[in-house]
Amino acid sequence: MSGATEIKQEGFNLPALLKRLPLTTVLIGGLLGVILILGKVVGFSLATEMTNILQRFSYWSVLVLAMVPAIQSGTGPNFALPVGISAGLLGMVIVMEFELMGAAFITASILVAIVIAIAFGYIYGRLMNAVKGSEMAIATYTGFAITGLFSMIWLIYPITNHNIGFFLGPGLRILVNLETFAASKILENLWAFELFGTSIPTGTLLLFAVFAFLVYLFFRSKTGIAISAVGMNPVFAKATGVSVDNSRLIANIMSTCLGAVGIVVYAQGFGFVQFYDAPLLMAFPAVASVLVGGASAQRSKVINVIIGCFLFQGLLTTAPPVVGRLLQDVEADITNPVRLIVQYGIILYALTKMSGGAKQ
Repeated sequence: MSGATEIKQEGFNLPALLKRLPLTTVLIGGLLGVILILGKVVGFSLATEMTNILQRFSYWSVLVLAMVPAIQSGTGPNFALPVGISAGLLGMVIVMEFELMGAAFITASILVAIVIAIAFGYIYGRLMNAVKGSEMAIATYTGFAITGLFSMIWLIYPITNHNIGFFLGPGLRILVNLETFAASKILENLWAFELFGTSIPTGTLLLFAVFAFLVYLFFRSKTGIAISAVGMNPVFAKATGVSVDNSRLIANIMSTCLGAVGIVVYAQGFGFVQFYDAPLLMAFPAVASVLVGGASAQRSKVINVIIGCFLFQGLLTTAPPVVGRLLQDVEADITNPVRLIVQYGIILYALTKMSGGAKQ
């Protein structure tokens, strides 16, 4: 019974969770602090930098949150996030065909995306149950495969709305501007305000807070505790009468639905929807974020999502322009190379950390 007791006692204790953060997470937080100070020294506005960080955090937060159910169930970080993203994109395309505008477009897109994601998540969950022990490798290739499949679907999709289709013949455009549907930054601007010069994207942050709270409550419920038990010790969970396969199935449906909602939030933030190969590598920043936040390949909490997403997006937002300003004597523009180094460097670190986490 000790395993069950440990699971039930996993409440939200912020000081205790912060103390348990890995040293490397603290060091990355320190690096972000140094970058912000350097940015101030070379002439960047701290308020502007914080605005950019909060914006990117709010765009990515729900996508990173999608990692929590999958990790808690024992299937590992959801490298098949493009499955949920594809469901979200399909939901938005269907709503675009009805030419809904503004808040109605965002609301309908989220609802339709969730319905589609439930079906996609069920199929994906069954696949994960069939490949126990190889989930992360299979999930990665599943994400690649679904991206390729939907690339073909987008090419032959019978578009009726000329604003989103090619001028000649069937098929979706590669990029659709959400200004056409009055939906660009609609969540971000909802109840937005400034605090010490920093613009707070209230609507997007509140939406993330709602989904984060729902995930937190779910894992305090009987079903959520059972899923966590499966992730910690499937043999013990099965011995106590928990259905391992059903628990993993529910968790992967949740993860897929959060991915579908996440891409709607992401798209409205940036102001456009991108199809075809766009979802291909989106799982890697999301996985890196939650691992940088202190999660392992087996355990994850909402606080790991918040910390990791803030640190990852903070470095990705501030490091390239600051380093570019410091090396302004260099004739070539090095902003993009620095961005790639920072992004894939952190992802590489997170993936090596994941291997260590899996052994704990």
